[in-house]
Amino acid sequence: MSFKALQLSNSLLKALSEKNYSVPTPVQESTIPLVLDKKDVIASAQTGTGKTAAFALPILELLISKLDAPKKGKKIRSLIISPTRELAGQIENDFKVYGKYTNLRTAVVFGGTSIEPQKDILKKGVDILVATPGRLLDLHKQDIINLDYIEVLVLDEADLMLDMGFIDDVKKIERLCQKQKQTLLFSATMPYKVEQLANTILKTPERVQISATSSVTKNINQWLYFTPKPKKIELCLHLLRNTIKGNIIIFRRTKFGVDKLEKTLLKNNYNVGSIHGDKTQSARQTALNRFKNKEVNILIATDVAARGLDIDNLDAVINFDMPNVAETYVHRIGRTGRAGNTGISYSFCSADEKDYVLSIQKLIHTTIPVEENHPYPLDPKAKPEVHKKKGSKHRKGRKSAASKKKKKRWY
Repeated sequence: MSFKALQLSNSLLKALSEKNYSVPTPVQESTIPLVLDKKDVIASAQTGTGKTAAFALPILELLISKLDAPKKGKKIRSLIISPTRELAGQIENDFKVYGKYTNLRTAVVFGGTSIEPQKDILKKGVDILVATPGRLLDLHKQDIINLDYIEVLVLDEADLMLDMGFIDDVKKIERLCQKQKQTLLFSATMPYKVEQLANTILKTPERVQISATSSVTKNINQWLYFTPKPKKIELCLHLLRNTIKGNIIIFRRTKFGVDKLEKTLLKNNYNVGSIHGDKTQSARQTALNRFKNKEVNILIATDVAARGLDIDNLDAVINFDMPNVAETYVHRIGRTGRAGNTGISYSFCSADEKDYVLSIQKLIHTTIPVEENHPYPLDPKAKPEVHKKKGSKHRKGRKSAASKKKKKRWY
């Protein structure tokens, strides 16, 4: 099937032709007709399958099928909610690329940057708004955004939004939109909370599931290195000097870990950038642009970069810390081996991360090959490393109040 067979307008087909897109991916082929038929949709598909175009193209088609209002009278008619700033910016760019020959105006708003320029853009009028939840609600409270005219609401990467604690914000945003709207929910995984959300806000939705959550592209060669936690930096440097070449993303679980590894690699004369939630949006975007433009060849990131970011010709992914959520492993290594290219992933596992590996292998139905020929092996009898403060008392089976309150802070 071709995009032309999906009954898209000539203006969209022209933009797609310029990008050399002629054949839709399976998720696009299944989803676009449903959206054009104004159905609510729940779509689950593996990362890198073209989900953005699966909702962007039919939304553009639906909006251009009606007479455009004058620019000053434009109302927000489609709202796309995204969990991260980087993904929101990428979605906005895709809408602009696909809609370049239409009169539709797209804008993006997110936190971590000045709100005033975003207000100025919105006051000029937009048809399609891409937003992160917090900034959207801030602008709505200030009466800058009116959601009364939303015809299509999209929740992108819904599972990640719930993991990041946005569920209440998402529900509030949905209620602020008019009742008579079309709702599309896209999610790489479908945990119980996502199903609950879908049952609450979607009306008799059509379901699209292209591939199992657990699937990992065959284009990615996976390797597992067992090593003591204190030796991970030495192992990373050893592999960068002798084995891993090209453009690389290194994933760490915490913001502190990202900063620490970046300092070490810079001292060893590597060209490095980094992304995590404590950096300003300007710093994050600069780091990402430098990586995409090949000014640096290594990007260190928390899992804020594990979803949705489309980076051409990424040679390798390093899981410096094993993810404690199995699905995150699939998203991380899915940054490489895209669009028919081959990629490779290297995962460092310390004694206290072995259970994470078991969960990952159960999810992907594959045993990850172990590379034993390296200078920093883990003693097979090694127990999980426990770091105790001097003078502290640890009682088995008890957690501190701070530990109980602590939430996932991987982004």
